[in-house]
Amino acid sequence: MPTEHDWITTPVTAELLRGALDIERTEHGVLPHRLPARARAQCTDPQLASAESQPSGVRLAFRTRATAVELDALPTKRDYVGAPPRPDGVYDLLVDGRPAGRGSVAGGNTVTIDMVAGTAELRTGSVGTLRFPDLPEGEKDVEIWLPHNETTELVALRTDAPVEPSPPSGRTVWLHHGSSISHGSDAASPTTTWPAFAASLGGVDLINLGLGGSALLDPFTARTLRDTSADLISVKIGINLVNTDLMRLRAFTPAVHGFLDTIREGHPTTPLLVVSPILCPIHEDTPGPSVLDFTSLSDGQLHFQAMGDPGERASGKLSLGVIRDELARIVTQRATEDPNLNYLDGRELYGESDHDELPLPDQLHPDADTHLRIGERFASLAFAPGGAFAGHTA
Repeated sequence: MPTEHDWITTPVTAELLRGALDIERTEHGVLPHRLPARARAQCTDPQLASAESQPSGVRLAFRTRATAVELDALPTKRDYVGAPPRPDGVYDLLVDGRPAGRGSVAGGNTVTIDMVAGTAELRTGSVGTLRFPDLPEGEKDVEIWLPHNETTELVALRTDAPVEPSPPSGRTVWLHHGSSISHGSDAASPTTTWPAFAASLGGVDLINLGLGGSALLDPFTARTLRDTSADLISVKIGINLVNTDLMRLRAFTPAVHGFLDTIREGHPTTPLLVVSPILCPIHEDTPGPSVLDFTSLSDGQLHFQAMGDPGERASGKLSLGVIRDELARIVTQRATEDPNLNYLDGRELYGESDHDELPLPDQLHPDADTHLRIGERFASLAFAPGGAFAGHTA
């Protein structure tokens, strides 16, 4: 390990970050954001504010001869009253594109959420340090993928040799939007969320706009997708609209059209893939909202239940089955004038046989193994020959 006077401190700037659409200067350092300031200003929902500040898909990327790296960071962690403490967020180290280490930052701020009382309490904490001491000799490209589920302020980057931003990879850029499942939910690490894993298999660079609880056809999200440079775009629509019981079929159909229209204003011919929800048995035929089953807290495992009535579909309430049928119809209608628009049924990523083998632990979210399966399926269905993105990767 170098002695203290051997360290070189490099300011964290936008040039060193990939996957972030904005950065905010804080009293501690830099906070990456996945929605631009204008979009953030148009919504006061604390769920969205938390989700977009969790840097799923965001990574530091630099070229260096350093053999030791330290990153000071201030995480904001979440705990739920009655549930086991959540593990610290995971950072993944890649060297020349290959996994080379994994670590976490202890301490930091903690938000304690009481789902029964509907309250949240912030307890401030201290900056922690992530260390990777044994990097290989010679010049190399280093990526540090930030925790997908932990708001992370970057305070200081130290190395024992100079760093410079990694040069452009030349790879195709894939821009993806979806719910907490796309955000990463219960994946083991930031490079093993299903979109990150699919991107690695497809050889593309990911910008992940998976926003936990917040894939709600918001116009500011559509404008963000419109204004973000990308070679491929996918939007995974449905589960959060059922979770929140946000709209009826009458509003859903024009909202989807408007969302796609806005994206097409900035990307008129870019391959665009609409993905419907994966299988979720509690909501296949039963509308939302989804609520926490408080009796489940006694065994330390969160579980959700559907509170709607299947009969309410007749009055326009949305179930996953209703949403899949309508998305397929909308894409078929639009594709007559938009040959670069395609549809993927989410049950091809995770369906009944998958659920029999790998059930959703809390009734809503896939576990770590299932993220890998979904990522592998998406890569084979979208990037492989015959897929919506086939022939468009570098």
